[in-house]
Amino acid sequence: MKKENNFLTLSEASDEVKVAMNRVALLHLAYAETIIEKLGKEEGKHVIIEAIFNYGEKIGKRVLKGERDLPKIGVYSEEIIRNEWGDFIVHGCQLAKIFKEYDNLELGSLYCYVDPAKSMIMDKTKKVFHKTCEACGDDKCTLAIIDTTNKEQENFKKRIHLEDLDNYLLKK
Repeated sequence: MKKENNFLTLSEASDEVKVAMNRVALLHLAYAETIIEKLGKEEGKHVIIEAIFNYGEKIGKRVLKGERDLPKIGVYSEEIIRNEWGDFIVHGCQLAKIFKEYDNLELGSLYCYVDPAKSMIMDKTKKVFHKTCEACGDDKCTLAIIDTTNKEQENFKKRIHLEDLDNYLLKK
């Protein structure tokens, strides 16, 4: 892929980001599968969700410092749009493609708890939650931002009942 002028086309750059996103998805699945194997399904899921919240908080703190959240290309197959209700619509999640390829949406979708985690660390009074989720088997992700309850804020602070912070993911 080395070019004489050291430039990549936009398509080539997008493909390179997809390679990195595939690696992130595989890392998530490997850790999740190992945790479930060692701790059992229920306790393992709680540990995975706790770890994803830790991860999301780290991302949120970086965003608060002015760092970017995600690359502009290669993460999704289409540009993120906003519908008339203010929800964010995402098609072609690269992570979800890997979770589907490995037939493990159940553990893969736990990665999506990153969304409420990073949003709540940035503003505890708001959270991002899923109305639909590609990593759960839907054809797209629909993300909404809503106010958090006092109980949700307290649970987030105490690191308890974290799975309840996104009811859609919890049900899937």
